[in-house]
Amino acid sequence: MREKGKSETYRLYISGEWIDSVDGTFFDDCNPFNNEVVASVANAGSEDAERAIDAAAEAFSAWAAVPPSQKRLYLLRAADVMERRTRDFGLMLSKETGAASAFAMFQAGLGPNYFREAASQVHRVMGKTIPAELPGSFSMILRQPVGVVAGISPWNGPLILSLRAVCFPIAYGNTVVLKPSAESPITGGIFLAQIFEEAGFPKGVLNVITNGPGRSSEVGERFVTDRRVKRISFTGSTEVGRQLAEKAGRYLKRITLELGGNDPLIILEDADIDYAVEAAVFGRFLHQGQVCMNAKRIIVEKAVAAKFIEKFVKKVSVLRVGDPMDPETIIGPLINDKQLELIKGQVARAVAEGAKLLCGGRHEGRCYYPTVLGDVTEDMEIFQEETFGPVAPVIVVRDAQEALRVANNSQFGLSSAVITADAALGLEIAQKLEAGVTHINDSPVKAEPHAPVGGVKDSGWGRHGMEAVEEFTELHWVTIQRMGRKFPF
Repeated sequence: MREKGKSETYRLYISGEWIDSVDGTFFDDCNPFNNEVVASVANAGSEDAERAIDAAAEAFSAWAAVPPSQKRLYLLRAADVMERRTRDFGLMLSKETGAASAFAMFQAGLGPNYFREAASQVHRVMGKTIPAELPGSFSMILRQPVGVVAGISPWNGPLILSLRAVCFPIAYGNTVVLKPSAESPITGGIFLAQIFEEAGFPKGVLNVITNGPGRSSEVGERFVTDRRVKRISFTGSTEVGRQLAEKAGRYLKRITLELGGNDPLIILEDADIDYAVEAAVFGRFLHQGQVCMNAKRIIVEKAVAAKFIEKFVKKVSVLRVGDPMDPETIIGPLINDKQLELIKGQVARAVAEGAKLLCGGRHEGRCYYPTVLGDVTEDMEIFQEETFGPVAPVIVVRDAQEALRVANNSQFGLSSAVITADAALGLEIAQKLEAGVTHINDSPVKAEPHAPVGGVKDSGWGRHGMEAVEEFTELHWVTIQRMGRKFPF
């Protein structure tokens, strides 16, 4: 890093060194609220990706051989470093991604626990013995690190989602090349590199390459085609995830995907309506609705729909909108103009199709006011498509069984939630929901470092947290023939 005028300049982190990109170019990382330049960031391309893969491949054997207890110490030191910088991380998340203070500080505060959870897993990379058919044979299954892992993280929760792509593979003995989003290169990548550097990790264990708009596919292509990259961890849109998966399939390369979601929140007639309103407001409008696990379809039983909608609209209408640096702000800016235009179009088409605008439906700059749509039906675009912004479609259903059917009427299957006073009914519905995650009497938005988060259907495949060991290690069957055997010829 070095100073350049009034803003910081950040370079690539490869093999423990801060270096310029091959072509020496930079791009501006801007605040989505006021368009001020936050920093000038190195603009990597395909050759830089190759340099990072070189470094990770060279460091792999030595890192894999480091004793688990020593890996744990590195990860715990990193957690302590990050904890000391919690406020810095929170402020930068607000500047770089428009996250309101509460969500920014939540990410920053939760971050160290990802390092600590990963540290707890270093001794969980375990194999087992299995029965052997031949006399005198000993048979075992080893679980081994795969090598180089490429992580591609998004802008909407860059700190946590980058940590997840990095911590667990490294805990298992892999090395990583991380490419954060062009919208969040600092909080999604550069800051993590600084933590690894200060914690004293060996060179090449983590490498971070940043790129500006228009170069992501170039870097991603290198991750797919380079045979030394054994796994790819991608969190982002279903569209891009499908493209990556198709390309990776040509190379028989495994890829972990957490993609889009159209997450249902079911509110049954026996629910505490005041509590349901709180859960729905938090679940839908956290980070301006730009979280993959946001409650994107609110499904309410008819018996309590009018009461719920009245209270829901009343609370949504007074949410503070504006500068994310203001601690009182709940709704900050959308990440960019493209996202703003997308949301405006989705709401306009929903109203044209017959939905009722109950509040919101306007914007100031990139701040789109929290919006509630009533009379939403299953044939509307707003029901079928993911709405990545502060818009809450409300769907009224006859009973719990129709709520379940409507919730499952989606190509997505990431998170979900059901609010009910009947725990047994809640569990019955949870077991039938087509989703990777279901929370009973909570919102669909929930993050815990050890939890096996992931989706089904078009929301992707693979899991993180305690199940990440299945994604980022290989099984290796090994036998020992302790006495000679007779061969048939």
